[in-house]
Amino acid sequence: MDRIRSFGSLADGRVVRAHCIGEEDGLHAEILDLGGILARLRVPGAGGPVDAVLGLPHAQAYYDDPAFLGILVGRYGNRIGGARFSLDGQAHVLAANEGRNHLHGGMLGFGRRIWRVVEHRADALALHYRSPAGEEGYPGNLDVTARYRVDGDALRLVFEASVDAATPFNPTHHPYFNLAGDRGVPAGRQLLQVPATGVLPVAPDLIPLGHVQPVAGTSFDFREAAPLQARMDADDPQIAIAGGYDHCLVLEAGRTHVAALYSPHSGVAMRIDCDAPAVQLYGGQALPRQHPGLGDGLCLEPQDYPDAPNQPAFPSAILRPGTPYRREISYRFACPGRDRDWAEVAAVLGLT
Repeated sequence: MDRIRSFGSLADGRVVRAHCIGEEDGLHAEILDLGGILARLRVPGAGGPVDAVLGLPHAQAYYDDPAFLGILVGRYGNRIGGARFSLDGQAHVLAANEGRNHLHGGMLGFGRRIWRVVEHRADALALHYRSPAGEEGYPGNLDVTARYRVDGDALRLVFEASVDAATPFNPTHHPYFNLAGDRGVPAGRQLLQVPATGVLPVAPDLIPLGHVQPVAGTSFDFREAAPLQARMDADDPQIAIAGGYDHCLVLEAGRTHVAALYSPHSGVAMRIDCDAPAVQLYGGQALPRQHPGLGDGLCLEPQDYPDAPNQPAFPSAILRPGTPYRREISYRFACPGRDRDWAEVAAVLGLT
């Protein structure tokens, strides 16, 4: 297994490399220095290895990708309304890359930048990027390091950052998961469990309205595991606005368990842990148009609240000088087997 290989070149001639961590007969990942992209994540399944995330064939395809497949997201994951905010009495105008709004860091964000490899071992990869003041409209010079590590049956991602002037900062990760490992199996057949008590309702442009709505009795209640496609009510006004799921779920306070996912087709299950207060659930409904034939997947993005710089009632997502930033996202995999009931899956994932 090659630990480093070429992943093609960008149109401007820059060479992109893929870095492998983990072992071929177990959990292993390929990560690009372009955007810190998780291009492949292979896990053991009931019938052999399973490709757990959707991927593209070469570097330029990722650079041109409108769906943000696998990227490290920043400076700010999700949306900032009107592509502007005020901070400490100063107005800031950001790059508007989704209509009038700012999405996932702007025109290039973190996901179309070449990151510097600072460490690469058999089980770990560390990448660094310096985001200069003014990039995409953000204040302050930001230094961010992303550390990937394969730890037994888990892939761990740690963000560490510091800044020399106050700035919004809400990094997250954007892989599309389909644990079936078969592009012919809809991602909506996976069973999803999220310990979220609330959801942030959105306006037609997907900017939060500013309050938390209880999930009880809605399409957003995944406290008990259910297939994504079975839980979705097409008559729900919020589902109609987004054409499916593209909503931030507010997690139970004090819990680090973010979500669990299980494919009855492959027998593979995944548990996500993070200390973020929320997780964006995106059902991938735009993928058939953006990447015909790729198959589909869903995103589970641990994060702070979207549009928090403009929403005084939301928890702050401002990073200030002298305050070190650290956030870890852990993806732990298991294989309880095909067509198991949720109680067995939950036991294997340590949810009970």
